[in-house]
Amino acid sequence: MYNLKIFKGKKVIITGHSGFKGSWLALWLCHLGANVLGISNAYSTNPNHFKLLKSKLKIKSLNIDISNLNKLEKVVKYYKPDFVFHLAAQALVGKSYIDPMSTFKSNTIGTLNLLQSLRKLKKKCTAIIITSDKSYKNLEINRGYREEDLLGGKDPYSASKGAAEMILHCYSNIFFNKKDNIKIAIARAGNVIGGGDWSEDRLIPDCVKSWALKKKVVLRNPHSTRPWQHVLEALSGYLFLAIELNKKKDLHGEAFNFGPSNKVNKNVISLVKIMKKFWKNVDWKKDNNKSKKIFESNLLKLNSNKSKNILNWKTILNFNEVSKMTIDWYKNYYSYKINMYNFSLGQIKYYQKLLIKKKKIK
Repeated sequence: MYNLKIFKGKKVIITGHSGFKGSWLALWLCHLGANVLGISNAYSTNPNHFKLLKSKLKIKSLNIDISNLNKLEKVVKYYKPDFVFHLAAQALVGKSYIDPMSTFKSNTIGTLNLLQSLRKLKKKCTAIIITSDKSYKNLEINRGYREEDLLGGKDPYSASKGAAEMILHCYSNIFFNKKDNIKIAIARAGNVIGGGDWSEDRLIPDCVKSWALKKKVVLRNPHSTRPWQHVLEALSGYLFLAIELNKKKDLHGEAFNFGPSNKVNKNVISLVKIMKKFWKNVDWKKDNNKSKKIFESNLLKLNSNKSKNILNWKTILNFNEVSKMTIDWYKNYYSYKINMYNFSLGQIKYYQKLLIKKKKIK
C-alpha cells in the first residue's frame, strides 16, 4: 500500500500544468498538501480545465517555454524540487503534421532541457518523465506493447516522443547513473479520457462539443482500438511510480506502461455507444472526407504487467465507470450550475476512496 502523504509539504514541479492531465495532477497534489510549481507557456485550449480551477487552486504558476534552457535552469535551481512530473508537450498528432518543428522543439528539445537542468541540481530529486504509448514502433500487434519493445512512430508526434526517450536513456545511463541524488523513470500511458479535455481532434472533446450543440459528432475512425482509461487512473500510476522510485534506486532509468487490461480494450464506436447511455438523445456519423486523413493506427494496445507486478498498479474503474465519470463532468460543466473546482476535487476524493477500498493506498 502506498502512502500518498509522502507528497505533503514537498516541493513539486509540474511542467505542462495547464494542460489536461497536468491540471488534474496539480489539483490532486495540492489536495495532498504538496507545494506545487507549475510551468507552462500557454493555455492550449479554450475552455481550459486549469483556468476553471485557477482561482481556488493553491499553486505557483510560471509562464515559461521549456525550450528556453536558460529560464528553465534558473527555475529548477531556485525552486529545488523534491519531485518533478514532466508533462509539457505538443500532444496532438494532427498538429504535428502541420508544425513538426515546434513539435520536436517542445517534445524532444524541451525534455532535453529539463534533463540538463536536473544535472545541476545538488539535492535529492525524483523525476517522472511522461511520454506516450505512441512512442512505440506500431506494428499493429494484438499482444500489447511491452516496455522493451522497439520505439519509433511514423508521425512527427510519435517520433518526437520516441526521440525524447532515446535522450532519456542516454542521460539516465551516462549523466545520472553515478548521481545518487537524481532518479528518473519513464511513464507511457494509454489514451487518457476524463472531464476538462477540450483538445482538437480527440474523441471525447469532439463528442461533447457536438452534443452540447445538439449536433451529431463526426467520427474519423470508428473502428480504431485504443487503451482508453480515466485520467485519474494514469495519474495514480505516475504517483505510485514516483513513490517507489523515491525509495528504490534500481528503478532508475526504467520505463513503465500504464493502460487498461487488454481484455477491455474498446474501439471508438464502443466507447461512444456507452457514453450515449449517460448523455441521452445524441448521435454520431462517420467522417467520409478522405482528403483530411492523417496516419493513425487502427490497433494500439499496451501491456501493463510490469506496472502491475512491480508497482501493484492496475486500473480499478470499469469501462462504464470511466464513461460515466467523464460524461458527468461535462454535463455538469455545460449546465453552468456547478463549481467545476469542487466537482473535479470531488471526483479525486471519490477515486481516492476506491484506492483505499482496493488497498492500494492508505
